Amino acid sequence: MKTKMKLLASLKIWLVIYPSITLFLFLFGEGLSIFPLYQRTLILTIVLVPWVVFVGVPVVDKLISPFFTNNEKGK
Repeated sequence: MKTKMKLLASLKIWLVIYPSITLFLFLFGEGLSIFPLYQRTLILTIVLVPWVVFVGVPVVDKLISPFFTNNEKGK
């Protein structure tokens, strides 16, 4: 059961982080290319970590929770 929960948590984070990084780099990648790698990474994490933690994962939780609810409530 613990492994299943960890797998689900990893999947939810991946569902948020992959498109977020892709969109961020699509929109701002060229403008950020003037900075050294460590500064680009810092900017990317300053923006995306709060986005993932406070917006992205809660939205994914809300969207997928109907598929993972306990169907034994009426029993």
